Amino acid sequence: MTSRATETDVLLIGAGHNGLVCAWYLARAGLKVTMLERRPVVGGAAVTEEFHPGFRNSVASYTVSLLNPRVAADMDLAGHGLRVVERKVANFLPLPEGEHLLTGEGRTAAQVARFSTRDAERLGAYGDRLDAIADVLRSVMLETPPNVTSGGWLQALPELLKGAGLGGRLAGLDMTGRRDLLALFSQSAGDYLDGWFESEPIKAVFGFDGVVGNYASPYTPGSAYVLLHHVFGEVNGKKGAWGHAIGGMGAITQAMARACARAGVEIITDAAVSEVLVEKGRAAGAVTGAGRTIRARVVVANVHPKLLFQTLVDPAVLPADFRERMDNHRNGSGTFRMNVALSELPQFTCLPGPGDHMTAGIIMAPSLAYMDQAYMDARMHGWSQKPIVEMLIPSTLDDSLAPPGQHVASLFCQHVQPALSGGRSWDDHREEVADVMIDTVEAQAPGFKASILGRQINSPLDLERTFGLIGGDIFHGKLELDQLFSARPVLGHGDYRAPVPGLYMCGAGTHPGGGVTGAPGHNAAREILRDLGRSRR
Repeated sequence: MTSRATETDVLLIGAGHNGLVCAWYLARAGLKVTMLERRPVVGGAAVTEEFHPGFRNSVASYTVSLLNPRVAADMDLAGHGLRVVERKVANFLPLPEGEHLLTGEGRTAAQVARFSTRDAERLGAYGDRLDAIADVLRSVMLETPPNVTSGGWLQALPELLKGAGLGGRLAGLDMTGRRDLLALFSQSAGDYLDGWFESEPIKAVFGFDGVVGNYASPYTPGSAYVLLHHVFGEVNGKKGAWGHAIGGMGAITQAMARACARAGVEIITDAAVSEVLVEKGRAAGAVTGAGRTIRARVVVANVHPKLLFQTLVDPAVLPADFRERMDNHRNGSGTFRMNVALSELPQFTCLPGPGDHMTAGIIMAPSLAYMDQAYMDARMHGWSQKPIVEMLIPSTLDDSLAPPGQHVASLFCQHVQPALSGGRSWDDHREEVADVMIDTVEAQAPGFKASILGRQINSPLDLERTFGLIGGDIFHGKLELDQLFSARPVLGHGDYRAPVPGLYMCGAGTHPGGGVTGAPGHNAAREILRDLGRSRR
């Protein structure tokens, strides 16, 4: 096929939410921006699709909190149709022997007091101290990390000044805060929570955030940071809240796409990239699978770092040590994602009937010990026979997703092996494991299985093939100390610049990491504009 060449200022690979954010900021600065998206729809893993006749739901990412308010305001996502509503109850935890725990504004303390007066009294201090750390780290979400350079003082000085700025913020913490910060970056979520509380239900609700998207036990060192990562968010100005985008997660990326279109961004779908062009040691564009060549002053990749550097960039142009680090880049969420169409709302034995609890994140994992065992089972057998399941029923807040009187549910299930051991394929076991997940809900809500009209299954392999999430990793790389901040994705390239001049990264594999935040796209755009000598308008 004859190659057709076109030219643009910026060529952006991957129209997921971070790519859309990056494209918008660059276009607003006056650059000509062209985006290539492999799938027929923009949005990456933040998309809404009909998965059963008459039933729509968020396919992969499924709830809102981490979307950065600065990004949402700059892009005027509300003006482009985005509306986010808060859950009426934050979390609902079914428990053995007919018990349950509800958490949320005005509820948590009284609910926890049923299990431990001491724990209820400590909730305020726990929240205040966690918020103090979260506020400091939240302030650096939209900043470029100090980058470790191999050059001389001229290159190192700006990075030292950045480091000094961060140090100044951390110095604002009192000694209690500094000790908490150390604990949250080094301890397990389980150890951290055991130091605060004595009752299992509240530790289970908080500890769940330490294993979300994290193929680990709540007692794995470092999982306390994953817990903290999920505290950064807010909904409609309320810190720590979780919500639902009316129309599903695709409503976020569709609003972003409309903002991009207004800014003049050209978005081309069904355009998989087969190669990033590197000429005279510099990124010069890309070639699509259909043979089209697009040349650009800079190339920006909103794809998983392993996909970028192992499949799209010629390894010969990458430093040997960098290639080795990318080969050893750790991924894998242990996530099995399902959507189900329901003829009716489930009836939980511990709290039957409709109610505000149906709008919550419903966590089926009654204790940290249960979560620990789920992880151990998955490592041994491939998947847990008693898995962790969080279920959301977004149609209780959004009647556009299902026919009247019927509902859709999102099931975020753990733990499963990202790649099955023993030569087994997820294609051969996805239905079997889906049944295990459904049975887990059925045990808490008898009749749930009979109410299912249809189901959509995404094993880790499905998530990888469909959305480019290596090992089903929703964060584009594990959130561990040597893959965070200046070391995300690799030390020396934490500033969104790849080892190849003219090539940049703007996806969740860069600081500050995964979740539907928009922060990596925002930050990468700032660095690109700085290199091009432009300012944002």
